[in-house]
Amino acid sequence: MDKTRIAVIGGGPGGYVAAIRASQLGAEVTLIEKQHLGGTCLNVGCIPTKALLHTAEIYEQVKNGADYGVIAEAKLDYIKAQQKKKAIIETMVKGVKSLLVSNKVKIIFGEASFIDKNTLKVVSDKEESITYDKIIIASGSIPLKPLIPGIDTPNCIDSTGALGLDHVPKSMLIVGGGVIGVELATLYASLGSKITIIETLEQILPLMDGELTALLREKLEKIGIAIYTSSRVTTIVDRNGLMDVHVAFGDGNKQVFGCEKVLISAGRCADTAGLALEKAGIANNRGYIIVDARMETNVRGVYAIGDCNGKVMLAHAASAQGEVAAENAMGQATIFNDRTSPSCVYTNPEFASVGLTEGKARRQGIACVTGKFPFVANGKALIMNGGESMMKIIAGAEFGEILGVHILGPRATDVIGECALAIGMEATTDDIIATIHAHPTVTEAIRETALAVHKRAIHMPNK
Repeated sequence: MDKTRIAVIGGGPGGYVAAIRASQLGAEVTLIEKQHLGGTCLNVGCIPTKALLHTAEIYEQVKNGADYGVIAEAKLDYIKAQQKKKAIIETMVKGVKSLLVSNKVKIIFGEASFIDKNTLKVVSDKEESITYDKIIIASGSIPLKPLIPGIDTPNCIDSTGALGLDHVPKSMLIVGGGVIGVELATLYASLGSKITIIETLEQILPLMDGELTALLREKLEKIGIAIYTSSRVTTIVDRNGLMDVHVAFGDGNKQVFGCEKVLISAGRCADTAGLALEKAGIANNRGYIIVDARMETNVRGVYAIGDCNGKVMLAHAASAQGEVAAENAMGQATIFNDRTSPSCVYTNPEFASVGLTEGKARRQGIACVTGKFPFVANGKALIMNGGESMMKIIAGAEFGEILGVHILGPRATDVIGECALAIGMEATTDDIIATIHAHPTVTEAIRETALAVHKRAIHMPNK
């Protein structure tokens, strides 16, 4: 029998995973990428951000080493840090290419758009039309550009520009207090920049647990980051390379902030404008492609995954959706369920969350109970960062099923994996309590927090 021919548009964490999975299932797969394998995440997003944040972490550890008996002069070479970041990216891009080649995926570097539901026009150094049996769209997203007068100046940069700076700016104002804005604020504040965050909503990181977000805000302000919520930037003025940013506060007052750089971090939007979706009859909502739980669009045999469908704009969610789309394209019946998809913020301390927040559970009318455990009572956390912050579990009131877990503390982004598994397995607090956790580890806090739900924590007073 002839193999099913599948095209994947986009080689990011959703697209390359979809291509590999489809090939594993016996498809003849072509991946079309208009720029770099690995997409935004690997080249100008997750990986370079975390590489530079690791530089900042080491820098801070050296500066504060005297507390642990290590006395040394901390000296930052930011060009060297950028070189290390680049080397990591190059290694990972080569790894993605190797995986695709070993799975017999054909790679075309060019820009794809629809001619009809089965045919793509691909423009590279030449133009060709190629017909496929199934198509998976993984075109990703691009930074959102708000309509602010004066935004079109070289000193207004997006996240890509912020990750490519050749020096640490003396000052930076960040428009937007979401994940990207807060992570880059953490990075540059740690390296010595004077940072100001302007957020239109009432809290930074609005999708995360409000109680822990407030604790993180205190921590960020403690290291010198100025945070203004319920505020908006009205105008940006470039005064020969020095920026004046006009801000209106929620109480009606106004202020002008001076800075060297303005980082526009007001969110991202689907990168679908160049796909000619209308020629294939593919439905979308303001550019976001509409899909069902199988990741299939309204056009049979065409799927859309990752940021371009707007469901969960996270790299690991895109990869999971890629597997779902590939399996359905090859005749299986798989659905995407985001209940076990964690959200991670690489601040200091780290912030991670999975499942429902307490507020969302109550708004949905779910009877729930909570348990909290401060990291000051966890030995490993106390060693690593002085035991700052805490963990929080939301559980069902009747059966104790894990509904959500929220962690603000050291290695939170690693620890959250166990919590996602617990939600996926419909585990209860009793299941976590019955599991012996290694000592001394940060993961011990999960069990203690589960005990706290029942007011029987061992290493803290129960109230």
